[in-house]
Parts: sequence; C-alpha cells; structure tokens
Amino acid sequence: MSTILTIDHLTKKFGHLTAVKDLSFSIEKGNVYGILGPNGSGKSTTLGIVLNVVNKTSGNFQWFDGSVSTHEALKRVGAIIERPNFYPYMTAEQNLKLVCKIKEVPDTKVLEKLELVGLLDRKDDKFRTYSLGMKQRLAIASALLNDPEILILDEPTNGLDPQGIHQIREIIKEIASNGTTILLASHLLDEVEKVCTHVVILRKGEKLYSGRVDEMIASHGYFQLKSKEQEKLIDLLEEHESFGRINRDNGLITAFLNTPMEADELNALVFEKGIVLSHLVKRKESLEEQFLTLTNNLSN
Repeated sequence: MSTILTIDHLTKKFGHLTAVKDLSFSIEKGNVYGILGPNGSGKSTTLGIVLNVVNKTSGNFQWFDGSVSTHEALKRVGAIIERPNFYPYMTAEQNLKLVCKIKEVPDTKVLEKLELVGLLDRKDDKFRTYSLGMKQRLAIASALLNDPEILILDEPTNGLDPQGIHQIREIIKEIASNGTTILLASHLLDEVEKVCTHVVILRKGEKLYSGRVDEMIASHGYFQLKSKEQEKLIDLLEEHESFGRINRDNGLITAFLNTPMEADELNALVFEKGIVLSHLVKRKESLEEQFLTLTNNLSN
C-alpha cells in the first residue's frame, strides 16, 4: 500500500507554547484517518504545517514518495481548513466554476461534485440562501474539483445540527468508498468511531495512540458486577490472571479483562468460591472509554 503523507518528528512552537511535539505518523492510501483530540491539542496546527500555511519549528513531512515538491504535491490534495468562503450573490454552480478557474482545472466536474454532496437541485440558488450545512457541503464539493488523492477536513461537522452532521458523515463515507483517502481533524469521539478506519490521538501536541480504530476498541471488554460479598469478590478478581484494572463505584464493581472470558465462565468461577452475584453484565469498551484510559494514564 502506498504512503500518501509521512510526518517525521514534527514540532511547532509559538513562543513558549509547544503546539505540536515530536509528532510522527503516516497516512496510507485508501483509508479514512481521524486526528482526534480536544481543542488546543495541535490538530489544526498539524494540518496547517502539511498544507504549507504554518511553518514548522523542526522535524519533517513529505507528500507521496517525497519525489515531488510540497507545492506540486498540494495540487493532488483537496482541503477545507477554514469556514467556507464563497461569493454570497453567486449561485453554487457559478461559485464552483470560479474555483475551477482559480485552481486551473476544467469545470467539467462541477455538476458531478454538486450531485455527490446532494446540492445538484440547488445549483442555481445563491450561496447566501444556503444553510450552514449546505455551505459546508458546497465547500467539500469545491475541494473535490481537482479529483484529489487525499481530502483534508478540519472539524467538518462543527456547528451543524444533527441532520447536517449526519449528511456530512454520509458524504465522507461516500467519498472514501470511491477510493479517496481522507484525513479529518475532530474533537468528537463519535465522529471518529463512525467514520474513520484509523485514528491518531493527540493531547497537548503529543501523540498518545496511532493505529486502526477497530484494533483500539478490540479490547476483551469488562464485567460489571454486584455481590453481597463484595470484598471477597474483589480479592478473587485481583488474584485472577484474566483481570487487569478493577474499579468500584457505589457498590458496582467494574473488572477489565486482559484475556477473553465469557459471562457464564465468570459466573461458574465465582460460584465455585461460594460467591453469589446479584448483577452480572459484560460490555465492550467504547472508543471514549479507551480515550479516557489513555489520557488518564498520561496524567497519572
């Protein structure tokens, strides 16, 4: 699989503030990558550096195989890193044709891209009549006019209502299904879990995790348990090699698995030791729980 973008020990400082710290990861062709982190984690700064709008302090990045300049490589990239900026009194079609002139690409794809983002029936309406979600969809159409190999989106659903969020996510999936690689920055765990195949998690400019989303949430899960013999149950769980972290909260014991175990196995195990469970539920860890575990581990 070919590599589209390689980031190697990238650092960016703004005075005493380090926005990106020794960051390394790569983007492989045909995947949907999410850079996940709270506001101020370095997501937008990282995108700005690779798009040549922010100067790096140290480290390197290279597009494709590194044989072309960043300027030439960016002709094969589509990006939206700021709010859509179109002429309000021009129609959607007119705005996109103007973008084609600026990008020096033929305007033969304008109607095709409008159809892709669900705006073909509104092509003759002025931009000022569009809702925020429609404006964002038009911006995506604009970024696709040069048929880029990779589409970069910075917080693509920010400020949208639930319907608008759903529409943008479905469009991202559609674009990805056509073979376009996507890199999006988001602070929404739900967005990354639903849309992305891979995730890079940042906090305060540092990488906490980089890899497949399904591998990150492919833990063995955890049990939620209650028993009148709580202390005896906790002792048993802490001594058993299948369990790692054990939490207790208002009488509810949460036992995280290091190895696979089914609910009936656990029930039999504790019953043999004379412990009767009044509550037994097995759950899978969500991306949110994994994210919180990562960030808590960093701060401990």
